[in-house]
Amino acid sequence: MPPRNFITKISKYEKVVDVPNSMTVLHDLLPASLELSRRELAGIYNFCNPGAISHNECLELYKKHVDPAFTWTNFTLEEQDKILAAKRSNNELNCQKLVDALPDMDIPEIHVALDRCMARTKKHLDSIGWKPTPCGK
Repeated sequence: MPPRNFITKISKYEKVVDVPNSMTVLHDLLPASLELSRRELAGIYNFCNPGAISHNECLELYKKHVDPAFTWTNFTLEEQDKILAAKRSNNELNCQKLVDALPDMDIPEIHVALDRCMARTKKHLDSIGWKPTPCGK
């Protein structure tokens, strides 16, 4: 999996904090960006799938599709703040403007989008012979 991919990153962390955030699955939203351009729709759009998903939910989907033996440990925001140079921003963006601008396009809710993404990832990894490392690390 690409090293800059969000799931790749958090799957390698010693501990993760379980907070919900907005996310963008490019497979779903790149076609939307092209369609916005074709329709000459300009302005400020929150470019993400609808809804928010927690780090644990992301890792559950990774475990479901990619590495059934994967495990992780959580810690609190307060514990995380103690080890980071700067606090992290966690938020849920409202993307209704984007959804309303493209009513004929399927922009799936983030849980659905990431489930599909992890299924595609598994299929690709199988095709190249990738196997998870022991303990998911």
